[in-house]
Amino acid sequence: MPNRAVIKTDSAPAAIGSYSQAVKVDNTVYLSGQIPLDPKSMEMVSSDFAEQARQVFKNLSAVCEAANGSLNDIVKLNLYLTDLGNFATVNEIMAEVFDKPFPARAAVGVKELPKGALFEAEGVMVI
Repeated sequence: MPNRAVIKTDSAPAAIGSYSQAVKVDNTVYLSGQIPLDPKSMEMVSSDFAEQARQVFKNLSAVCEAANGSLNDIVKLNLYLTDLGNFATVNEIMAEVFDKPFPARAAVGVKELPKGALFEAEGVMVI
């Protein structure tokens, strides 16, 4: 039977649905999608895409840290953008917040995201 634990932190937005911020199974952590909510106010940080993307990575980082890891332990990252014209901005911000080698990644254009967010990211971390 695998070792399973729910990961929760007040340093990232509380779940806004029936899900956990992350679930750890043995040394693998499955990170739920994060949108650019301020963890304290639970409001969108900005309407600016770059500011939203930075907040998403801050939120993901907080969940990684709650699981005793970091963004650099993410091995697979899925990104959701409401406008693929922001793809280059995501690449620039990822270069700021991740060390090389970067995680495997998919970037998907979507019609809309919860709460009107412009960006969401979720991933898998191995610690």
